[in-house]
Amino acid sequence: MKIKYAIVFIFIVALVIIEKESNIISRVSDKMMQRQIPQQTTQPSLDYGNTTQSSPTVFNTLLSKVNATKVSRSNRTEERHGEELGNGGRQHILLMATTRSGSSFVGEFFNQHGENMFYLYEPLWHVERMLTKPAESYNGSLLPGIYRDVLRGLFLCDFAPLEKFISPPPRDHVTPGLFRRQSSLSLCEENVCTPVIKDVFERFRCKNRQCGPLNLTLASQSCLSKQYQAIKTVRVHQWETLRPLVEDPRLNIKIIQLVRDPRAILASRMVAFSSKYQTWKALVQDGQVPENDEEVKGLQGNCDNIRWSAELGLSQPGWLRRRYMLVRYEDIARYPMQKAEEMYRFTGIPFSPQAREWILSNTRTTQGANDIYSTQKNSSEQAEKWRYSIPFTLAQAVQRLCGPTMKLFGYKFVDDAKMLVNKSISLCEDRTFS
Repeated sequence: MKIKYAIVFIFIVALVIIEKESNIISRVSDKMMQRQIPQQTTQPSLDYGNTTQSSPTVFNTLLSKVNATKVSRSNRTEERHGEELGNGGRQHILLMATTRSGSSFVGEFFNQHGENMFYLYEPLWHVERMLTKPAESYNGSLLPGIYRDVLRGLFLCDFAPLEKFISPPPRDHVTPGLFRRQSSLSLCEENVCTPVIKDVFERFRCKNRQCGPLNLTLASQSCLSKQYQAIKTVRVHQWETLRPLVEDPRLNIKIIQLVRDPRAILASRMVAFSSKYQTWKALVQDGQVPENDEEVKGLQGNCDNIRWSAELGLSQPGWLRRRYMLVRYEDIARYPMQKAEEMYRFTGIPFSPQAREWILSNTRTTQGANDIYSTQKNSSEQAEKWRYSIPFTLAQAVQRLCGPTMKLFGYKFVDDAKMLVNKSISLCEDRTFS
């Protein structure tokens, strides 16, 4: 009997050693385990009196129990971590889209959340503007990494990385030139709104007040006081560069990718950026769209980037699992409240009454119907408006260039000019993305 108990003692010592070497057990779990060990010693779960069980078998059984305990504790730790993030942790939202895809409108769903949301509108505009100047000596392949690092700083409420790209440079962390500052309600709050300086021309109409230049230190303090943060950008195209950002333990990022029918995007860009799209207009007038033209290749490349990003997100790799959501602008336009609820549910942020009220007030109005930059429109009408502004030849060209992308997102091809303008035919298949 003494030999049997000696063997049992050796295995228990081995058990303790294995436990100490584990890196996945939390301090709390360690203390709990220490309290449990005496109980296991006096009331062992194994039948040590069973003479048919060999020493290796006993050891394997003990080892399997250790592993099972570790897995259980690891799962409990993850669950606790998730609960902490959901209850009191900071939440970060990255709304990614492409130009003229409805991202300003969708961004307002979060901007209008209320006083606990810190929202930024296109902060990467400054980076793109400075680093794509013709006279700038710069390696463009580094741009995605710079975007990522600036986003990390902003999500951590640190404006220093962004300050490097604001022109003219801020003085003592004060700038009159933050892009579309008035589009962020959190940058117009009283504690961030500095007095208007008489000899400074720049002033901003923020809500119902006039604000002077933006003090980025005050903006940082305001950001730190908020539980939720959201950033809207149309400038991130290479998703693999975001992985370190998503895996940063200081952040809890959820990514929402907004997509739209490429035909609608092109139609909108031709109106919004008329001078830049003269080539397309000339091509349309000629009745032909040569696919070797640089402008045409640019559209195809844009479609490919959107599709590759979506394919990566929908494949749900480990680092993006439960952190990625794909949503079509057309679905939001038709069912804004339902889709807003889905997005809020995905982010884990409560859908506030203020956001609900804004959506109700700004998706059924004709107030901004003629303003291409307005977020106050009849959203369902806007989703279909493009069909009457481009000729069939142009729609056909986009279908050739962006066919795989359109198929992935469930956008129907038009066969002739009549089908293009036939309102009774929806060009969006019923599709869910998960």
